[in-house]
Amino acid sequence: MEPSATTGSCLCGSVAFSITPPYKAFQYCHCSRCQKTTGSPHAANIFVSVAQFAWTRGDEHIRRHELATAQYFCTGTCAVCGGRLPWVTRSGKLMIVPAGTLDSDPGIRPTRNVHVASAAAWEVCTAELESFDEEPPR
Repeated sequence: MEPSATTGSCLCGSVAFSITPPYKAFQYCHCSRCQKTTGSPHAANIFVSVAQFAWTRGDEHIRRHELATAQYFCTGTCAVCGGRLPWVTRSGKLMIVPAGTLDSDPGIRPTRNVHVASAAAWEVCTAELESFDEEPPR
């Protein structure tokens, strides 16, 4: 039986894609670059081979942003909404898919944390925080 594809899109829906398992890795990256680009304590990224990735809509809106001082780091965004998008590594072999761009459950969970030496001083494990199903009471 063929594995089913997982779809994803940008914030406004102008750009869409699909990825097909098996995935290479799913990890949280705590490096300062991922903190800056996500505005959060870490990025949640799925790695998939280029052959398992397809843009399905809006490829004219895809923007790639390389950081000149970084050997591997890059980001992808939508030119319409500025939302994050997957990006191909400089080797051209892997797509890095921000897990938050997925429209459904990919069927896997993160298996590792990387660059934890760079973790934000203010980062707290989410299990330690008070939780609400929606907005908290005022």
